[in-house]
Amino acid sequence: MSNRHVAGKPARLSSGIDGIDDILGGGLTPHRMYLVEGSPGTGKTTLALQFLLKGVEEGQRGLYITLSETRSELISVAESHGWDISGFHILELVSDEGLDPQYEQTVLHPAEVELGETVRNVIQQVDELKPARIVLDSLSELRLLSQNPLRYRRQILALKRYFATRECTVLLLDDNSSDPGDVQLHSIAHGVISLDNLVHDYGGNRRRTRIAKMRGIKFREGYHDFTLDTGGLHVYPRLIAAEHHTTFDAEVVSTGTPGLDALLGGGLIPGTNALLIGPSGVGKTTTVVSCLIAALERGERCVYYVFDETLVTLTIRCAALGMHLAPHVESGLLTLRQIDPAEISPGEFASDVRRSVEKNGARYVAIDSLNAYLQAMPGERYLLLQMHELLGYLNQQGVITMLVLGQHGIIGEVQSDIDISYLSDVVVLFRYFEHHGEVLTAVTAVKSRANSHERSIRQFRLASHGVEVGEALRDFEGVLSGLPAYRGSTALLGATNRVIESSGQ
Repeated sequence: MSNRHVAGKPARLSSGIDGIDDILGGGLTPHRMYLVEGSPGTGKTTLALQFLLKGVEEGQRGLYITLSETRSELISVAESHGWDISGFHILELVSDEGLDPQYEQTVLHPAEVELGETVRNVIQQVDELKPARIVLDSLSELRLLSQNPLRYRRQILALKRYFATRECTVLLLDDNSSDPGDVQLHSIAHGVISLDNLVHDYGGNRRRTRIAKMRGIKFREGYHDFTLDTGGLHVYPRLIAAEHHTTFDAEVVSTGTPGLDALLGGGLIPGTNALLIGPSGVGKTTTVVSCLIAALERGERCVYYVFDETLVTLTIRCAALGMHLAPHVESGLLTLRQIDPAEISPGEFASDVRRSVEKNGARYVAIDSLNAYLQAMPGERYLLLQMHELLGYLNQQGVITMLVLGQHGIIGEVQSDIDISYLSDVVVLFRYFEHHGEVLTAVTAVKSRANSHERSIRQFRLASHGVEVGEALRDFEGVLSGLPAYRGSTALLGATNRVIESSGQ
């Protein structure tokens, strides 16, 4: 398959990985030489195989030149991913082929093979096969054969000039075994793709990639998370909210609870996010589910990301309150996702949210909770930046986002792992309070950017049919201090047959 030219510029060449093509704005510039660098185990070989397999899919000849791995090892790697690599040619320079008289080699170890013979073997195969895509694995072997930096650089430059005359796109793989400060190959290559593998004290490895250099292409800078799993590399481009603006109807919608609607000034507005904050067990998750049920009953698609509890526990607990999730899951309107923060990167999570919104049409997104999401990040400041972009993206998509943030402590001074209230359009605060020997719950809206909300405090409780929010209680004291007390005469929920006297009882 030949590369087409549009407006005098060559068409982009797919790398074989959708995420990398997205980062590059369409793919690689054809007929250039690229460096793929990373320590052993980062996924260089898998990336190279995907690059060649994409060429096979598009009818392009491919050549994998290996100086380090054997043919059987490459086939084994491909089979582990379910791939058939018989569609491209493998040139194994360190094998029994070295005994063939046409290669004029007398020993097998690459460090003892003359560099000139190795390069001539490469050129001979390229001239015979005329491949459109070439992988050279790895440069560390050529570096050893060259014996000194000057000869090594001259040999790479010679290969670059040769490949440029053959209209082929080349990936050079390097395992970073040289001096970490040696970046001379960066100046030779047309582009550099760097792969990293981070190991934390607990949980799976975090893999990330960045485009260290790419001539003539505007690409998305910074690090991008990726996973290496059965099926190859899956790259999750860093989310930039400004790239995803859409138009939507910003009409206020009900939460399904009249008292909560009144507290919020009418309800929730598409394109905003609401943060529910309070101590453990106060009813934050149940409130989120209640809002989702109202949206589901209107026929809107919802996705609920659960970090803190299992889906079975959530489903049973909600059913006991008359909020049945199973029928909505079966209808396809509700998607429940169990997330393990120790096994997922923030980039992968953001990519899943995008897929739910753009492909599945989700209009409500719930994240429960931010405390667990925090554990997926190596540092607090990164969480804020990632969450800022994610919330900005969801707002511009017209999605209603509900966030749960648990606080430490039950009474007295209550603290949070992180302050994310400045990113939220709506902040709903929950607090316990004691009255007549009972532990009750108060709720108030402390912030709303989109509409005029009540400044009052209302009682909140879980009932057999879901959540209830009572009338405004005007005589509360100390709610924000963490030790609220009610000194009023308004009847509380469940106490409609008696009047609470304002006598300080």
